Amino acid sequence: MNIFFNFASLYRLLTGSLAAGFFSVVLFSSTAQAVQIEGLYSHQTEVSGDDESERAQAFATALAAVIVKLTGGEDALRVSGVERAMSRARDFVEGISYTSIGDAASGQTQRMINVDLSQALVDSLLSDLGIPIWNINRPSILVWVAIQSPEGSRRLMNPETDQYMVESLVDFADSRGLPLLFPVLDFEDRRNLTIDNLWDLRSEAINQASARYGADGILAGRIHFTPTGELVGLWQFQFQSEAQIFDGLDSDLKAYLEAPLKKVTDQLSDYFALPSVSSFERSITLRVDGIRTLADYAALLAYVSQLGIVPESSLASLDAERVELNLAVLGDAIRLRELIALDRDLLPIDSTRSETELLHYRWTR
Repeated sequence: MNIFFNFASLYRLLTGSLAAGFFSVVLFSSTAQAVQIEGLYSHQTEVSGDDESERAQAFATALAAVIVKLTGGEDALRVSGVERAMSRARDFVEGISYTSIGDAASGQTQRMINVDLSQALVDSLLSDLGIPIWNINRPSILVWVAIQSPEGSRRLMNPETDQYMVESLVDFADSRGLPLLFPVLDFEDRRNLTIDNLWDLRSEAINQASARYGADGILAGRIHFTPTGELVGLWQFQFQSEAQIFDGLDSDLKAYLEAPLKKVTDQLSDYFALPSVSSFERSITLRVDGIRTLADYAALLAYVSQLGIVPESSLASLDAERVELNLAVLGDAIRLRELIALDRDLLPIDSTRSETELLHYRWTR
């Protein structure tokens, strides 16, 4: 992202106490509440040796895994240009390393190869093919699951006792770059959300119990382990004040758990991913109140630079505690609003959902 910024021009724009505040402040760090996915361009896989053919296969596996994480799904792997790139996956490799993972139970050791790919080369490949890339800022999803045994008893899925189920959910989410959260199931959780309310997918009760976690979306589901071995249930996905319901039916537990996550990931990646094509750019002004110090201004610029759909930004004006930035945006104002809504750093002053080219926020970090 290109930030057009001139300190002399900024100094001339600064006035009164704001100027003193900017240049006397001590820089500090704060933890952003948005979930930024790390390791999108890396992949680890098991190998048995060092021979060239096995390493080449590991490179191709890594490229495929990275593309799935960047796009949120496997459709891109079937594009002819990607298929050709897979045959020369070595060209995208930036570095490799080996690690060993010991299994205390069996006494055996797994040898793993860590493959790091070039972000510039992979992004260029997808951009040239017109394949949308999902930004590193991704909505966190809180997962509630109610389980009914063949005998009819019900309970909440517990990360401590239902490790296979949780690992299945986490492994699939990791492969798609989707951050998951799980409730701690303490007294407060159990008081706010009864097993019957979760089983009935009562949105109001689920939302109330979920509020303490600050997740961007909620995936709630129920699983009935039938006496015949089938898994039957229902899932509800809530995101941005909208709820979707879809059925669950399978005989394999892992597949049953992955199915709703695939629907969720497909929906989110379809919405938030954008191709890096300049013809989609439009100019939008971002007005931000509450910028009191140089640290605030620097943090705002850093925040804008990692939004992904803002390739360029320039300072338009600065007055008292208000800053206006001109943004080149890949998409429209509504898309930018909803991407910003994934974070908690900017509080909308005008919450109207519109396509206006002026967005007004207050800096809250």
